[in-house]
Amino acid sequence: MFEFLQKAGPLIYPLALCSIVATTIAIERILALRRSRVLPREIIEVVEAVRPNRELDLAIEVCRRNPGVFSDVILVGLEYAHEPWEIMRDMLVDMGRQKTAVLERHLVWLQTIAQAAPLLGLLGTVLGMIKMFASISLSGLGDPQALSGGISEAIVTTAIGLGIGIPSLITYNVLASKSETLVAEIEAYAGHLVAQLRLNHPASPAAASMTSSATSSREVDR
Repeated sequence: MFEFLQKAGPLIYPLALCSIVATTIAIERILALRRSRVLPREIIEVVEAVRPNRELDLAIEVCRRNPGVFSDVILVGLEYAHEPWEIMRDMLVDMGRQKTAVLERHLVWLQTIAQAAPLLGLLGTVLGMIKMFASISLSGLGDPQALSGGISEAIVTTAIGLGIGIPSLITYNVLASKSETLVAEIEAYAGHLVAQLRLNHPASPAAASMTSSATSSREVDR
């Protein structure tokens, strides 16, 4: 195995680094994006049970005891439950954007490695071919060992680059899809929370002003 890797030439080092980084990111994201970790049952029960003016303090305490992407989003909604619902909605949207970035953290590096590793392999192929033709120009076709060395370097680096890039691309797509699914679920629960609490929210000043103006206009018409 060591001799096989040696045939890849100097590009084995950046390729090895890509492999280590991709594996580390994949393991970390697989563990971080587990549904039970992102959407703990305790917080789901809070969202399903919450009602206006009923045990909001207890629900807030449960969210604070279980910090995480989902609980942080729901906590914002609960903390702004007594504000106009438009304000609560905007705060939920802002927090949701922040936590979406948390769920997608490091995935861009995995995508970059999936694209870069095959290119590094291709670069190794080009360097191997250059080495082979340089050997031919110096000694002609009479040195098969030198000729095979260049061919080996060209083939091995391509194989290693593809061996890193293909699994990285598949893993990236799976994790990106998982992240999008979790974001959609969080948005659904946040929407449910807004619907549950909206009746308790006072109208915003702008809405109240528009309602007052409309009422005054109708009275004048009469």
